[in-house]
Amino acid sequence: MKKMTLILVITILGTSLGIAQKVNVDKNNVANNGYDVVNYFTTNTAMRGSIEFSTTHNEATYYFANAEHLKAFKANPSQYLPQFDGYCAFAVAKMNKKVPVDPNTFRIDDEKLYLFYNDYWEGKPFNTIIPWIGNESEMEKLANTNWKSLKNK
Repeated sequence: MKKMTLILVITILGTSLGIAQKVNVDKNNVANNGYDVVNYFTTNTAMRGSIEFSTTHNEATYYFANAEHLKAFKANPSQYLPQFDGYCAFAVAKMNKKVPVDPNTFRIDDEKLYLFYNDYWEGKPFNTIIPWIGNESEMEKLANTNWKSLKNK
């Protein structure tokens, strides 16, 4: 009986931990839809990475375009990780929600990477970077405040 109870507890904990994934990942546990987070900083463009140049950080897999970017990330991951664990910065700020992003819609402010939702919302195109631009300071403050309670949900 004790053995069955222990197995049940371990199963529940394992499932709970899997559901509570902190970083925004896809079904294969790949962060940022496979886009290279270092590339945003080196070329100011979005570029898909490759499984050939990948590493795991905080239980999420990151892909990189080349060995140089992989090496840079491994040396200092926090320098390249997107804010708000890769969720939409605008949604964190204005909706207090974790919303997936379009990795092609990004912004670097003060050496920090912000990602944004850019798709249809309620049947209309909605690019959340547009209301962010020009209000960065206010939006960053709101997002940082909201993120304190949202990040563990």
